[in-house]
Amino acid sequence: MVSDAPARLATRVLFLVAGFGYSCWAPLIPQTKARLGLDEHVLGLLLLCIGVGSILAMALTGALAVRHGTRPLLIVSGFGFAAALAALPLADSVPALGLNLLAFGATLGALDVAMNMHAVEVEKRAGVSLMSGFHALFSVGGFAGSAVMTLLLSQRLPALPATALCGAVMVLGMLLAAPRILRDGARSGGAMFALPRGLVLGIALLTCITFLVEGALLDWGALLLTEQGLFAVEQAGSGYIVFSIAMTLARFSGDYMATRLGDQRTLLGGGVLALAGFAVLLTAASGLVALAGFGLIGLGCANIVPVLFRRAALQQVMPAGLAIAAISTTAYAGILVGPAGIGFIAKLVGLPQAFWLLAALLACVPCSALWLVSGRPAKA
Repeated sequence: MVSDAPARLATRVLFLVAGFGYSCWAPLIPQTKARLGLDEHVLGLLLLCIGVGSILAMALTGALAVRHGTRPLLIVSGFGFAAALAALPLADSVPALGLNLLAFGATLGALDVAMNMHAVEVEKRAGVSLMSGFHALFSVGGFAGSAVMTLLLSQRLPALPATALCGAVMVLGMLLAAPRILRDGARSGGAMFALPRGLVLGIALLTCITFLVEGALLDWGALLLTEQGLFAVEQAGSGYIVFSIAMTLARFSGDYMATRLGDQRTLLGGGVLALAGFAVLLTAASGLVALAGFGLIGLGCANIVPVLFRRAALQQVMPAGLAIAAISTTAYAGILVGPAGIGFIAKLVGLPQAFWLLAALLACVPCSALWLVSGRPAKA
């Protein structure tokens, strides 16, 4: 039997590259805004280009992978993502930046779908749980990309050489991964497009809810802490930091937990733990207790999405590649639309009540655990 170690290494590197490149953009936003003289309205529309590019590419990637496999898509999107990042500072006008961000989002979306498809194939061939560890490395890459880009810009390095250096790091990662990518991963033939239905639709909605929670904590968590009088504005970002650290640590142990407990108990336990975190956060009388709530939510949500991707690969309703593409697209739509929806609800009834509604949505995860899986542990 041929060792699957090279394919595992390739998948880990792909998740690192994706997380690294994605997080490099955030530190560039203030500089880009000042350089082009953008107001908040125009900047918001430009940021939407990333989402539009990602969603379009995600749908197309699943269709192409069914016919051609994930290997060519991973190579093109991985190197293309590095190039798109490096080219961002070259935009000297609003239309040019919009096109650059569209390309940045499209290559990110294609890489995201293809690497998850590759990951479930590697896990299937290995016969052990690996998805949580792969997703943990995306988080590690996110920390590294944000830190490296911030460090470069803080040393007054211009944006173009900074993005070129970060793009070069991504290229080195792709050169390491490319020869080790499975050559026949996800190729199945058959229909190239299919709307999610049945079990796949349910998984897509649960993934969307989980991503919505993550996006809401990022965009509204700090404001919740300040409105509740638990933290000063300068320290309010502490909540999301605790959430992110807890999620990353939990994902590194998630494969062991899924193997020992099975997917059903992992979903059930994670969902209940996250709900407990919301209860702690929304009833907290002190900042430390609120931070504990953020940590519990991170621990609970950490392994929900990896398990849902694994279930998508195992279902028989539609080809796994198309299912993963549909789930990724729905999840990303949740990230885009969700925070705005939270803002609308908060304006009507208040931000704490909007977060209680978010917790009610998240309750769908543990409630669906019995329906989604049989409860048998993954094969060790």
